[in-house]
Amino acid sequence: MAKMTYHEQTDIENTLRLREVLKTLPPFCKEFFRAIEVRTSTKTRISYAYDIRIFFEYLMTENPSLKSKSMQDLTVDILDQVKAQDLEEFEEYLKVYTSHDRLETNGERGLKRKMSALRSFYAYFYKREQISTNPTVLVDMPKIHQKSIIRLDTDETALLLDYIEHAGDSLTGQKKRYFEKTKERDLALITLLLGTGIRVSECVGLDVEDLDFKNNAIIVTRKGGNQMRVYFGDEVEKALRSYLIIRESITPLAGHEHALFYSTQRRRLGIQAVENLVKKYAQAVTGSKKITPHKLRSTYGTALYQETGDIYLVAEVLGHKDVNTTRKHYAALDDERRRKAASAVRLREEGGKRWKTPN
Repeated sequence: MAKMTYHEQTDIENTLRLREVLKTLPPFCKEFFRAIEVRTSTKTRISYAYDIRIFFEYLMTENPSLKSKSMQDLTVDILDQVKAQDLEEFEEYLKVYTSHDRLETNGERGLKRKMSALRSFYAYFYKREQISTNPTVLVDMPKIHQKSIIRLDTDETALLLDYIEHAGDSLTGQKKRYFEKTKERDLALITLLLGTGIRVSECVGLDVEDLDFKNNAIIVTRKGGNQMRVYFGDEVEKALRSYLIIRESITPLAGHEHALFYSTQRRRLGIQAVENLVKKYAQAVTGSKKITPHKLRSTYGTALYQETGDIYLVAEVLGHKDVNTTRKHYAALDDERRRKAASAVRLREEGGKRWKTPN
């Protein structure tokens, strides 16, 4: 049997989850998800399914005529009964609501994602003339306000790596043994994130076969399933080689033999586990900043841009499909470069000749 990659396994799991969610939605929804399969990832489709289910749950709660029905009773013509004002009220509802006894909240990005899912949903049935109205185009999408980039400064990056290397020196007993057990792995993982800017999902998806020390590169699977070679420097190489010595002594659980990074349970390390360990180490170095794996990605992007000034290179290395995405993230750095440019060109040299009025 051929080896199944992490991303292939994740796609299978998402597909099975999607099928379960579709069973809870009105039957006509399946048509939409079949149609978008060729142009969306399984992760996107499962997110859309959850978002659209929230919409139908809201309709059934707010519309008295639907309270006696189940969601599976709804037909596509229900969409024509929804007006633009209803959608504006739904958007307001999404900011804070209760779902399955849990309080849920959405900021600007969460609101935009859910409304985008609904807009795609309506557009599909309207384009195929199964409904006669599309009120989603009459509702303004939430505006996303750009936030300043949170990242580690150069000295903080050095402190973080030093801390991982030496924090165990002050520990004793069980705590020291546990720390030493995971130190090389954690140092390699965080050094890799800081030294390449890869996403946390790309990092946990790495197999040991994706390492190429001949070229000092890793093969990562980007969003959309495209593979890309990402290069790393000597510090990353050193940390990875040290970890691989430890990794050789680990007997993984069945199905996890190819994973690059293992958990203490000998499974492939997951996204949540990486987020937790980054948070743990970062808090010890800089408690005032909420550092996540994505912030380590921003740290790398910032350093690369400051070194090269090449926004297109940064976009390519980070795997951004649109350079404008990169430009928005690093607009503050562009502003700093423009500010420096203001004093870079001198119109008159200090102490130079001055024009004198003739006698």
